[in-house]
Amino acid sequence: MSLTAEQVLASHKANLETLFGLTTKAFEGVEKLVELNVTASRAALTEAANHTQAVLGVKDAQELLALQAGLFQPLAEKTAAYSRHLYDISSGTAAEFGKAFEAQAADAQKSFTNLVDSAAKNAPAGSETAVAVMKSAVSAANNAFESVQKAVKQASDVAEANFNAVASTAANAAKSAAPRKRG
Repeated sequence: MSLTAEQVLASHKANLETLFGLTTKAFEGVEKLVELNVTASRAALTEAANHTQAVLGVKDAQELLALQAGLFQPLAEKTAAYSRHLYDISSGTAAEFGKAFEAQAADAQKSFTNLVDSAAKNAPAGSETAVAVMKSAVSAANNAFESVQKAVKQASDVAEANFNAVASTAANAAKSAAPRKRG
């Protein structure tokens, strides 16, 4: 089976569209990261200025200790929120790349299966065993690929669950530690 010029051009066009689409998604991810970091930096600068003003207005050591203790819980919560947002951006961008890869892989599998079927139809008499072995190998490869995709999805789900658990534990620890510092 030979490819026509139109098929080759269509394939190149599809590949370029995928490349530009992924490049756009990558830039969107970078834009979101920059926006997150600018917002976080602006908030941190404002909070630092406000805290400095509050420290300058302190009248005694007890008030200073209370002010410092009140700083830690919101800081831990904001750090956890920042980490969560960062994770959401990166996992969303990775998911877009994964979808594109899966679509390309599905197209490649379909094309290869069609090629094998076409070759099987045009195979000389007596080559049925070789054709059956080839079809079996293609089927096994497809099954293996699907298994790997499922395993990666499960690993991603476990990683997200672990991230959520760690973020929740850190936020709860900050909440419980803040009252102890005041007492």
